[in-house]
Amino acid sequence: MSTASAATRAEICVVACAEAWRGDGEVLAAAMGTCSVLGARLARHTFEPGLLTTDGGALLTAEPVALGAPADAVEGWLPFREHLWLVQNGRRHVMMGASQIDRHGNTNISAIGEWARPKSQLLGVRGAPGNTIGNPTSYWIPRHSTRVFVPEVDMVSGVGFDRAAGLGPRASRFHGLRRVVTDLGVFDFGTPDGSMRLVSVHPGVEVERVVAATGFELVIEGEVPETRQPTEEESRLIREVLDPKALRDQEVRA
Repeated sequence: MSTASAATRAEICVVACAEAWRGDGEVLAAAMGTCSVLGARLARHTFEPGLLTTDGGALLTAEPVALGAPADAVEGWLPFREHLWLVQNGRRHVMMGASQIDRHGNTNISAIGEWARPKSQLLGVRGAPGNTIGNPTSYWIPRHSTRVFVPEVDMVSGVGFDRAAGLGPRASRFHGLRRVVTDLGVFDFGTPDGSMRLVSVHPGVEVERVVAATGFELVIEGEVPETRQPTEEESRLIREVLDPKALRDQEVRA
């Protein structure tokens, strides 16, 4: 059996996250979550060598570093003010997380329940509004369920396609949601009204399982393909270079 054919679900997710940055060129890849960080660094190691990646902090690294490892050769310093300049000028592609997401890509990382008296207080909106309006945004969600994929989010933190359109061209001209990657599949918003579409299911996952785990109607066009497997070289980079401690398997279990 080849290395690539023995890929774990976590490794499939890493490759799917990496694909979100394909074609981006020289922009900052900002990622949140183990598999998305690994995906950004894998993309730079392979098909997107122009990507800018960090050590997880404010240092731009000359080469992608292993998860949790200190920076080796450093290309530059990225203080918060410079980071914000990249956001405002569309020179960053961020892959965020979401506690809730709806069919148009509105997301919630702030609070669950009624606004006046929420059941749970989360992070707050943080940088989600500026991220989604100012630069390309994707999402990594390691647990796909109806608790996350909801008909309507309780609080809008990240702006979806319907709300961006409602704000008018001045606010929506730089808005762009690229991909959503979960432990079950890959999704985009390539539909006329910006509704979420199922792009691929991970090996071993049936379309019916994805539909059952989603709290709104997904757009499904024809036969849904499988998410691609990592190549031999990608498997080697994930296992030996970028994540030798296999931290990815703590986020997405086999």
